[in-house]
Amino acid sequence: MSDRFGEKVVLITGAASGLGQAAAFKMVSEGAKLSLVDLNEEALQETKKVIQEQEPQAEVLLIIADVAKEENVKRYVGETVQHYGRIDGFFNNAGIEGKQNLTEDYGTDEFNKVVGINLDGIFYGMKYVLEVMKKQGAGAIVNTASVGGIRGVGNQSGYAASKHGVVGLTKNSGVEYGQFGININAIAPGAIWTPMVEDSMKQMAGDDYGEAAKDFVSVNPMKRFGKPEEIGNVVAFLLSGEAGFINASVIPIDGGQSYKY
Repeated sequence: MSDRFGEKVVLITGAASGLGQAAAFKMVSEGAKLSLVDLNEEALQETKKVIQEQEPQAEVLLIIADVAKEENVKRYVGETVQHYGRIDGFFNNAGIEGKQNLTEDYGTDEFNKVVGINLDGIFYGMKYVLEVMKKQGAGAIVNTASVGGIRGVGNQSGYAASKHGVVGLTKNSGVEYGQFGININAIAPGAIWTPMVEDSMKQMAGDDYGEAAKDFVSVNPMKRFGKPEEIGNVVAFLLSGEAGFINASVIPIDGGQSYKY
């Protein structure tokens, strides 16, 4: 088994399910010490239990926090540094889709909620983690954007606006912090079968969403949904130290769909 993350401390938000959980499983299997952040305490405890069954020696810190609240973010960064002394990798991942609707019908409160988690949360995370990494003179950050951050998807004003914002923040900060030995990139996942995407299918087609899901991926060059572990593998590479000259980049992980005419 690779030991790319031996002694490295990795902080992950949205770690209790989906992409965050998959990345945690991957990196802990390669020696990472983990700080896992989520709002869902029960799911976070379950994630830790699975990790410790597979990796009994793993060091795992759990922190309950709302990434949309700056004080919560400052706290989860502070607790991680207090516990481990440093942060080598940061998967700035927590996010929601929100309710689907045309822009004119999109609720203002809903818009603010989605942007608060998906964009403000990413900004707060970078703000406080970059301070730590700059002092260290090293570090790597991966922000979760989306194919909805590089093109329009329809019926998702809050999501599209927030994820385009994540792309802009990533490029801007990557340009700023490369000189300090820090590389900052974003991933742009397409349709990856996670609880969030399953919920999206239900929003579009109700409980009988199986056929809608098949139709949804029929236009994908690979004719399938992606798997969370396929995202986790890319995130691990970007945070491992092996991707040191990849910076301010946005990497689509969508089976090629965003390049299709």
